[in-house]
Amino acid sequence: MSVEQAVVGAPEEDGAKTTPRHVSRSVTLTIGCVLVGVIVIVAVVSLFWVPFAPEDTSGRRLMPPGLPHLLGTDKLGRDLLTQLMIGARIALAAGAGSVLLGGVIGISAGLAAGFATRWLDDVVSALLDILIAFPTLLLAMLVAATQAASLTSAIVAIGLAMSAIVARLTRVLVKRVLAQDFITASRTSGTSWPRVVIEHVLPNIWPTLSVNLALQFGLAVLAEASLSYLGLGAPPPNASWGRMLQEAQASVFIAPVGVIAPGVLIVVLVIGVNLIADGFRDVADPTRRRRR
Repeated sequence: MSVEQAVVGAPEEDGAKTTPRHVSRSVTLTIGCVLVGVIVIVAVVSLFWVPFAPEDTSGRRLMPPGLPHLLGTDKLGRDLLTQLMIGARIALAAGAGSVLLGGVIGISAGLAAGFATRWLDDVVSALLDILIAFPTLLLAMLVAATQAASLTSAIVAIGLAMSAIVARLTRVLVKRVLAQDFITASRTSGTSWPRVVIEHVLPNIWPTLSVNLALQFGLAVLAEASLSYLGLGAPPPNASWGRMLQEAQASVFIAPVGVIAPGVLIVVLVIGVNLIADGFRDVADPTRRRRR
């Protein structure tokens, strides 16, 4: 075999080996998009139409699935399908709001720590450690103590707790990029620090950050459901999957749909987001894909 044949043949052989994994990752990403897409569609539809008004209690209490209530009613006679549709909207809003707030604060703090002097970096790192160790639930209680329990207070609490995790990851990634030779060459050529951040630092750290933020979205959905379960989330008549679980637990053996339906939807949304993050990890990071 000639040198040209060997060079040409190697990628084909490597591609043949990695194709099954690429197909597997593509399927993972597709399944995740389908799961999350269905819930997004339900949430969008709920903005324009729901079977019954959220505060409508005209139905018989704890009705089984059937007509006119397709999934039955809760202990107050409210339509479960209506609550689940509105709950999808709240879950997505909580996840997106928390990721946006936590991402902006965390990435900004991480960039500042990555470029900071040694003593300032130590101070920021210590503050991040304290914030990470601070329980999200306790932080939510403190936020709720300053204002009434609401979806906004839950998003603020979850976003602040998330920002510390994002900031720590950003700090590590920034320092790793700044240690590269191309940063030194860029600075030697006269490139300003803001331009270095925009052209070199952010493009190199974004693939990892985007995957982490996707995973944080799933955790934010779980956190919002937990806070709503404890009465620290969106108040009635806004339905939350977590509050639905809390209200239906007393009648789980009489009307199990009230517990099963929101629980399944929480699991589906979190799994879907995690599958998207896992599939996007290979798409966003070519070096990881080559290692596979």
